[in-house]
Amino acid sequence: MIEEFNIDVAGESHLTYVDEILNTISDAAKVRGTGIAKRSPGYIIQKINEGKAIIALQKGVFAGFCYIESWGHDRFVANSGLIVVDAFRGKGLAKAIKSKAFELSRKKFPAAKLFGLTTGLAVMKINSDLGYRPVTFSELTDDEMFWKGCKSCVNYDILVRTNRRHCLCTGMLYDPEKIKDEEKDKNIGVYGRWLRFKQSVFLKGNKKKESSKLSYLKRLQLKLIS
Repeated sequence: MIEEFNIDVAGESHLTYVDEILNTISDAAKVRGTGIAKRSPGYIIQKINEGKAIIALQKGVFAGFCYIESWGHDRFVANSGLIVVDAFRGKGLAKAIKSKAFELSRKKFPAAKLFGLTTGLAVMKINSDLGYRPVTFSELTDDEMFWKGCKSCVNYDILVRTNRRHCLCTGMLYDPEKIKDEEKDKNIGVYGRWLRFKQSVFLKGNKKKESSKLSYLKRLQLKLIS
């Protein structure tokens, strides 16, 4: 079903969808009650012009959107404003858009940690599949401009009262260095299992040789006795 959509990095030709994108973001924020920061038309236009947005269309009809933000001198990157038009829900489109945004983020900012704040179980599942892990807020960016973006959320007072330690959102982080270490450990594990297998084969072969040698010596000894 996902094949019916064109999911691309947004460009100049997609600027005509800006108002529709903003209206969809606004509607989604009202339904969720949390989690989506309000953005101006100029901000969305900037993201599209910078090649930092993903748009999904079905035969020219707007279906979904997501954009990339970098924080803390590009050390942290967030895929923000993930939305899918109601008529296109249940087709795996959110996951496809998020995956495309993830690929674009890794390409543009290969050394950055990718993070997100969400209250949605579906988004948590998508993030988890991409390699994100739940973390405390202290492990996320300390860039004040990012946290100011939370002001438009109805739960911002919780964030303020807890000195930015807790909120209804769950913080999730993809750390490329940790992923490398995990892959290295996994490869070492595979190598270790292969090494143990080779050792067992070697020892088994030696035991057979020793057994054969002992058997020959016993036969020789019996011949000498007789």
